[in-house]
Amino acid sequence: MLPIALEEATKIVQAFLLSGKEYVCLMQLHEDIPSGRVESILQEFAGEIYQKPPLRASVKREIRKRRIYSIDILEVDGRRVLFKVGCQAGTYVRKLVSDIGEVLRYGAHMSELRRTRAGPFTEDKDLYTLYDVLNAYASFKENKDETLLREIVKPMEQAFEYIPKIYVRDSAVSAICHGADLAIPGVVKLDSHITEKAPVAIFTLKGEVAALAKALLSTEQIMDQEKGLAAKTVRVIMPPETYPRMWRSKTSKTSITDL
Repeated sequence: MLPIALEEATKIVQAFLLSGKEYVCLMQLHEDIPSGRVESILQEFAGEIYQKPPLRASVKREIRKRRIYSIDILEVDGRRVLFKVGCQAGTYVRKLVSDIGEVLRYGAHMSELRRTRAGPFTEDKDLYTLYDVLNAYASFKENKDETLLREIVKPMEQAFEYIPKIYVRDSAVSAICHGADLAIPGVVKLDSHITEKAPVAIFTLKGEVAALAKALLSTEQIMDQEKGLAAKTVRVIMPPETYPRMWRSKTSKTSITDL
């Protein structure tokens, strides 16, 4: 499962770095080990772990925290163990397997890996091959039928299913799209589990994503206060002139405090 962003939707790629992933992995043990012991050790890795990226990695090799949401054995055949793991983005499964092997004391390595979920997209309902895309395009060209294309090419807003959202009034959208930070008076509604410094998505009341931001306050603080900034805009997604401009710039850095 590899989501592909097209044209303006490339701005949302960062959203996939904020969403969890799920993998099915085939682990090869280096010695015969009872399946009950393997299952017990795997469960010890559920939760927050410390992980150092492997030698062949695209990031700096330094120890960092990652969260394992779930890890379950699917099948055991001798020294081969098939398991499913749900994890935080940025988790290296082959390093996870290596660490499991060290705890088992006899070593292990990853033989095969398949990503079955990326954010809200799963292989059960969202996976298409390039041949599927080709056939859908051919159907559109020949019959003007968009049905298959619309099943494959999804609205970018679906990528934000698991990211906390703040919905803003129409009068605030243009300012946000010009890079302004979000002030509390511009908020109409928001998710209940927003925490300070956590990533959030700013949405319009029509359900359109306007920007990615970093929360400056928790849900409770935003609801309790009447003034101040609620979130700092990090990445503008919506074109600036989509909504009419309804704000005046008093300084070079604009916020929507007066709306």
